[in-house]
This record gives sequence, structure tokens and C-alpha cells, in this order.
Amino acid sequence: LFSKVEGPHSTMMNADMDAVEAENQVELEEKTRLINQVLELQHTLEDLSARVDAVKEENLKLKSENQVLGQYIENLMSASSVFQTTDTKSKRK
Repeated sequence: LFSKVEGPHSTMMNADMDAVEAENQVELEEKTRLINQVLELQHTLEDLSARVDAVKEENLKLKSENQVLGQYIENLMSASSVFQTTDTKSKRK
């Protein structure tokens, strides 16, 4: 019943629709790029967070080891006569 008539108006409408489709495609590509970038940043943040946790754990372990070593050195120094405090007044008499 209806035949497709192409005139100046339909050509402009097709051009407008093509422009809208192209713009939508550009927006879709930009959204996809941004989503991928956000996902990559989230993974980077997760990796950094895990690394911070590991460093905190290692730091606590090293602090504990340092306390043990410090106590060991104190015990060695107190057991050694070289590090004993001397009372100079009592030696003079």
C-alpha cells in the first residue's frame, strides 16, 4: 500500500540517524573503555591492599624478633663482667 519514497527529507533523516548511531557507538566505546579502566584500577587496588597487609604482617614479625634479640643481648651483657657497672667509690677505699 505504501511505497517508500525517498526525498530530501528522508535523506536528511537517514543522515541524522546515521549521526546518532555513530554518536551512540562512540559513547558505547567510551563507556566500555572507562569500565575496563575502572576494573583494572580495582584490581590494582586489591593487589596493593594485599601487599600492604603482607608488609604489616612482616613488620609485626620483625618487631617481635627484634624484641627477642634485644632481650637476648641484654641478658648477655648482664651475664658478662665486661658490661657490669663498677662502683668507683668502693674501689678507692
